[in-house]
Amino acid sequence: QVQVAESGGGLVQAGDSLRLSCAASGSTFSNYNCGWFRQAPGKEREFVAAIRWTSDTHYADSVKGRFTVSRGNNRNTVYLQMDRLKPEDTAVYFCAAGRAVLSAIRDPNMYYYWGQGTQVTVSS
Repeated sequence: QVQVAESGGGLVQAGDSLRLSCAASGSTFSNYNCGWFRQAPGKEREFVAAIRWTSDTHYADSVKGRFTVSRGNNRNTVYLQMDRLKPEDTAVYFCAAGRAVLSAIRDPNMYYYWGQGTQVTVSS
């Protein structure tokens, strides 16, 4: 079992950067896929990015080229570097751990362990 917790959210202006962290404890985090999802008010939770246990990465089209997901050197932390932020990136961001196959990497139902979320607000 894995416990995950996000940190690093905040209020920034459009064009700024933020780095979110997902810290894991419990089982070996590097054996899991780690996904980042976000949920804006009145909207469904949507996939943002993921890094698989194989270290390959995947991104939603809306963030490709602006966001980068990576694992820390200790393999128990995953980062989401968010550059050139836009107001439409405003949401609560969640990290989650799971073992989905590649074809299901964007499906939130394939992730078992979720953090509480961290708020990201981008002002225009």
